[in-house]
Amino acid sequence: MLYLPKKKYRSAAAPNKVQDLPDIRSASSATVDLSIVIPAFNEVPRLPSMLASAVEHLSKSAYNDRTHEILIVDDGSSDGTTDIALKLAQDYKSWDIRVITLETNIGKGGAVRHGMLHSRGRRLLMVDADGASRFEDLEVLWKEMDRIAPDDRPVVVVGSRAHLVNTDAVVKRSVLRNMAMYALHLTLRLVGVGHVHDTQCGFKLFSRQAAQAIFPLQHLTGWIFDVEILLLAKQLRITVTEVPINWSEVPESKLRLMRDSLLMFRDLLVLRANQLTGRWTIPKEKKTD
Repeated sequence: MLYLPKKKYRSAAAPNKVQDLPDIRSASSATVDLSIVIPAFNEVPRLPSMLASAVEHLSKSAYNDRTHEILIVDDGSSDGTTDIALKLAQDYKSWDIRVITLETNIGKGGAVRHGMLHSRGRRLLMVDADGASRFEDLEVLWKEMDRIAPDDRPVVVVGSRAHLVNTDAVVKRSVLRNMAMYALHLTLRLVGVGHVHDTQCGFKLFSRQAAQAIFPLQHLTGWIFDVEILLLAKQLRITVTEVPINWSEVPESKLRLMRDSLLMFRDLLVLRANQLTGRWTIPKEKKTD
């Protein structure tokens, strides 16, 4: 059973006051245009620059008519990530930045799920705290969602790095890292998400209806949770599309190649086994036409 901490947050307006979060499952209507969910585990060195780039982009006059909220989900950090997040919220006091502190580390997938379930946006963006993705590429995803779903029906737009496979960004990786990548892609085809070329990019945009349908059904909380999200979208008959984005390798990646690759393959087996045995099923009324 997925551990869900209390539905609380803090903000710059009242840093010492713990306030209630909304629940996307009971609040059908959005109250802001965009929710930005940032999972953060020991991100004191990298969160300031990532948040600065997000605010700089969203402050441009072209996007002044959008309303935003930023949810920083501290996934049980031990380095003071919550403290730096609250300080940043003070620095950007005119922005609606909500800091959620999970009591224990439950994994990136768990942190994303928690943020998504307690967002208010018409569209919801998950973005990594390391700044590997260029935040300006939000507009590429936004434009694609406008094209496919101007009515905000259930849609997921995935930022993709597949076009970078033959570039220095991937070629200069270690042989072991690239071998793990190709092995993962082969496994993903067997699991049923081979139609998505880049499942693991941490830059994805969800319409509110898609988030409401997908995230309550998510089980996996580790690195491979993206696969379950995309498989759920497929089973729910939710449109998923990919668009190429810019991306760069970030030093001090938290991915421990051998250990985390084994955990990913284990979780894929757990996912597949539970689906085949019927333990993790999609209620028929949840499926979209």
